[in-house]
Amino acid sequence: MARIAGVNIPTQKRVVIALTYIHGIGRTKAREICEGVGIPSERRVNELTDDETVRIREAIDKGFTVEGDLRREISMNIKRLMDLGCYRGLRHRRGLPVHGQRTHTNARTRKGPARPIAGKKKAVK
Repeated sequence: MARIAGVNIPTQKRVVIALTYIHGIGRTKAREICEGVGIPSERRVNELTDDETVRIREAIDKGFTVEGDLRREISMNIKRLMDLGCYRGLRHRRGLPVHGQRTHTNARTRKGPARPIAGKKKAVK
């Protein structure tokens, strides 16, 4: 199993698909990395030579923010918004949707499970 950017990528999958197991690399970036390094997209991870693995590793280290650094950067950006006290920061702090979605009905993923309201009884059919 090849280890790139601190992630064990699956050996039986094609390189383009296997690179998407790294946080911060999607299909488009994986394709760009393979083209930049000169590896055909049909090649499987277990068919890669050590030299090709090193070239992929260097391309990712040089050109992309991935894994822990990316997670840290995202959390710092959210923390900065909350410290500023701007609208987006307030929405993050309250655990509500940030991008203008409706919250009257929906938004259950962001708000968590529905809490019962005291004094309100279910309608009898």
